[in-house]
Amino acid sequence: MNMKSYRSGGYKQQYEYKSFSPELVNHAWEISDGEVMQLLSDADRALGELNAFSQLVPDVDFFIRMHIAKEATQSTRIEGARTNMQEALLEEKDVEPEKRDDWQEVQNYIQAINNAIQQLHSLPLSNRLLKDSHRILMQGVCGEQKQAGEFRNSQNWIGVSLKNAVFVPPHQDEVADLMSDLEKFLHNDQIYVPHLIKIAIAHYQFETIHPFLDGNGRLGRLMIALYLANFGLLHQPALYLSDYFERNKTEYVDRLMAVREANKMKEWIVFFLHGVHETASNSIQVFKDILTLKEKLEREVLPHFTARRQENAQKLMLYLYQSPIVNIKTVSGLLDINVNTASDLVSDFVKHGVLAELSGKRRNRIFWFVDYIRIFRDKGAIE
Repeated sequence: MNMKSYRSGGYKQQYEYKSFSPELVNHAWEISDGEVMQLLSDADRALGELNAFSQLVPDVDFFIRMHIAKEATQSTRIEGARTNMQEALLEEKDVEPEKRDDWQEVQNYIQAINNAIQQLHSLPLSNRLLKDSHRILMQGVCGEQKQAGEFRNSQNWIGVSLKNAVFVPPHQDEVADLMSDLEKFLHNDQIYVPHLIKIAIAHYQFETIHPFLDGNGRLGRLMIALYLANFGLLHQPALYLSDYFERNKTEYVDRLMAVREANKMKEWIVFFLHGVHETASNSIQVFKDILTLKEKLEREVLPHFTARRQENAQKLMLYLYQSPIVNIKTVSGLLDINVNTASDLVSDFVKHGVLAELSGKRRNRIFWFVDYIRIFRDKGAIE
């Protein structure tokens, strides 16, 4: 099918409403548009550079944890959660009670990403994997009772009510066949569709099917990262598009609706490829900024510590790249030193500008690795 002749589907009359029934996607796609091909080339090149760069960064797994925390924060923000990145890194006991529901959604997303990436070693990107991820996303939050881990068996919608919905996805009886078609499309190597275009189409189709009663937006965005990992486009899970979608939220929603309402698949793919290119470029800059910060601290801060304290200072510094929010008790346990010694070490890190107090409390104070978190938080993000 030539992309220009694509038809997205149509509305079907149900009892008291109309639901949208999308066309199947598991078929050949002819991609010949010059603008799309140029953007695809640019996005592929940026993705390749990110892939190469991520393999050169020492201790890259420490930094990947922060990429995942940012993705979880931004993806849940699109759905209305207001947790910021510092809060996402806190323990539950340190989160204000009124913010714990949003915080839990972020933690579920982080767990779902980590679990799914681990599962990819033995299980391909599939409906089974998506269901497992959905079950984790929904645990302990308001959508928990909405058929967690199972495709819906009732109608859902986007909007205030079914009667006044902005969009009504396909009837529940169509979901299983549509998701089976989508799964086959993801793995169909008999049709040539470039990977980035395939996942752009797949993301649109998933969001249009809306196969679960809740959590479809978060899971559909997670599916993009899982696709890149499943097919080896990235050796490290270092590219997530939720930040781009959050900063362009109105256009993101409008582009998806324009495919359904006016068959504008090309315009959606153009928007998506711009996002891949921009996000990959930002991720490369994040890695560069981390290395610059790391070199600066090793040159300007660590030499201030005496030989006797040097080992503990270096251990704490390394730990902060993995867990950039700490308290005195954590430092004491990490380094196997008494609380007073740990407090002195943290105070020196504050004095040298590495740590800053976050909690504003007299007791059980919390400290954050300011410049490091800001590298991730402020790279294009909205706070």
